[in-house]
Amino acid sequence: MVAFLHNIQTIIGTVGAGITLVAFFLNQTHKVSQDSLSYDSLNFFGSALLVVYALLLGSIPFLILNGIWMLVSLKDVFVGLKKS
Repeated sequence: MVAFLHNIQTIIGTVGAGITLVAFFLNQTHKVSQDSLSYDSLNFFGSALLVVYALLLGSIPFLILNGIWMLVSLKDVFVGLKKS
C-alpha cells in the first residue's frame, strides 16, 4: 500500500512539473504568449498539482513557491476570462 501511495505521489508531482514545463516551452518557442489564457491555465493546473505534491511531501518551501505561482496564475486566468 505504501508503494502504491508513493507512486501516486510521484505521478502527481511529475504531471504537475510536466504541465508547467510545457507552458514554459510553448512560451519560449513563441507558440503561446505570457498573456494568453492557455499559458495561464497550464501554469495554474501545473502549479495546483505541485501544491498537492508539496503537501504530500510536507515541503513548506515548495508549498509556498507553488502556492504563490498557483494564485498568481489563477488571477491571470480570471483576467483572461474577463477579456474574452
